[in-house]
Amino acid sequence: MLHHVELWVPDLPRAIRSWGWLLGRLGYEPYQEWEHGRSWRHGPTYLVLERSPAMRGGGHDRMRPGLNHLAFHAGTRADVDALMRDAPAHGWSPLFADRYPHAGGPRHYAGYLTDADGFEAELVAAEPGP
Repeated sequence: MLHHVELWVPDLPRAIRSWGWLLGRLGYEPYQEWEHGRSWRHGPTYLVLERSPAMRGGGHDRMRPGLNHLAFHAGTRADVDALMRDAPAHGWSPLFADRYPHAGGPRHYAGYLTDADGFEAELVAAEPGP
């Protein structure tokens, strides 16, 4: 089982705005807070956003080796639709909008978002596809 994921972000307030909103909508609760970071917990797993003083220059690029995206269980199809509708007001941009909600295939109902720093979140509906 996954214990936690830590994302190093270049702008902590901006990341808190977008990720905090998304994680809250997905049922995560605020967990920890310190000068350079915040975390949200859902059950035994938590996600950390940190603007670490040890971070090197260069931005995140999901197309390079490393983390491509985080995929979340996001409830029903209606829940995914609501998240996709509301996300732009919270710093997220849709990916693959021309293929929504089946960009992952005809039986996979999901929305794909990217934040201002290029991190991608996939929001997966619990219901099976047609």
